[in-house]
Amino acid sequence: MANQSQALATQSVPRLLAKLAIPAVIAQIINLLYSIVDRMYIGHIPQIGASALTGVGLFMPILMLINAFALLAGSGGAPRASIFMGKQDHRTAERILGNCFSLLLILSVILTVVFYTFAPQLLTLFGASDVTLPFAVEYARIYILGSVFVLIVLGMNPFISAQGFAKVSMLTTVIGAVCNIVLDPIFIFALDMGVAGAAIATVISQAVSAVWILYFLSGKKSTIRLRKENLRLRKQIILPCLALGISTFVMLSTESILSVSFTSSLAKYGGDMAVGAMTIINSVSLLVTMPLQGICQGGQPIISYNFGAGNDSRVKKAFFTQFKACIFFSVLCWALLMALPQMFAKMFTPDPELLRYTAWALRIYMAGIFSLGFQICCQQSFMALGQAKISLFLACLRKIILLIPLIFILPLFLENKVFAVFLAEPISDILAAAVTTAAFLYNLNRILSRARENAPAARG
Repeated sequence: MANQSQALATQSVPRLLAKLAIPAVIAQIINLLYSIVDRMYIGHIPQIGASALTGVGLFMPILMLINAFALLAGSGGAPRASIFMGKQDHRTAERILGNCFSLLLILSVILTVVFYTFAPQLLTLFGASDVTLPFAVEYARIYILGSVFVLIVLGMNPFISAQGFAKVSMLTTVIGAVCNIVLDPIFIFALDMGVAGAAIATVISQAVSAVWILYFLSGKKSTIRLRKENLRLRKQIILPCLALGISTFVMLSTESILSVSFTSSLAKYGGDMAVGAMTIINSVSLLVTMPLQGICQGGQPIISYNFGAGNDSRVKKAFFTQFKACIFFSVLCWALLMALPQMFAKMFTPDPELLRYTAWALRIYMAGIFSLGFQICCQQSFMALGQAKISLFLACLRKIILLIPLIFILPLFLENKVFAVFLAEPISDILAAAVTTAAFLYNLNRILSRARENAPAARG
């Protein structure tokens, strides 16, 4: 275990980033299967595929809120655990792990009760029609009953990555995704359970992943372990984690508001066809954003550990190596999406009309996707350095300050209202990326200098 920490401090940064990021990217791509495999199968259910796909898409705001609460603990706690490991304070790192686990269990009970009870009302608010509501409620309520497993997987897996165990973290998603791929056709088609079968398959798969994570974090291979004595919540431990995790929480929870804004506007101007296209586009966009998150997940322990250890040159080296990788990936994805939008749409629907509509909308929505490499890299690096306040502001910038208002403002000025709604995305992407990148490059040296000045007091 000492060798793992030593590698974070001494190994060649490009080689180390590749070693940590490649499994993390693979894990994120595999994790996509949780989001898109259900939809791919559901979209191909005979007779009801298009309506069922639209209904399940309307569950997205609730799904994003569940994910947001999971990462409130995971993305806030894991970087802080890495920083304390860099300071050789493993006791505090283990307290952070235990407190975050307890918080996830408490949140799972609250979210299950609230979302299960109000699922029909929420899904109607999100734009469900009489045709799509039954499919949406059926899927949602089963998924919500298994949300405890989702919170454990998403909230605890970052603590495995934070220790440098990228392959173990990858296995978490591989195990669950393989289960999901195998179980989906069995429950949906062989057992003729339709949408309910897709939800059951996902819950079982998440449960298997959760068991795997808890087994590893409680065992001897983990550098920091989940211990009973660290489960009692302590405000001095959990509050700084929440302060750091709030930016990721805002980013994901506003996906809910964003999804509602998109679906309500598209339902108003384009009907079920536009909402169905948005469901597919959301899944395709994950093909870009989740691997980018994987690259940054690989870079996070390097940046955080060396920041805690006071090794400024390795912090900068790790950031700029990660920065180049993110830009290359996002530009490559942009080129493919602009050239082959129909190929991506075909993954989710055989319906010719929905296919044509989605291919048209995809090019508009994804026009600024190249800029996400800049935005996500810098945003995640602020979090790796423990910068809660500026990270929170930048999380709000892209969606709350720019995108959501533009969804409602642009249709007032453009004749094609649906085009205007989709156009809001690339405008906000490019503006937010420019501001976030400038803010990070301007503040990096200040953050490192301030950490050096505070180091003696912190250690004392």
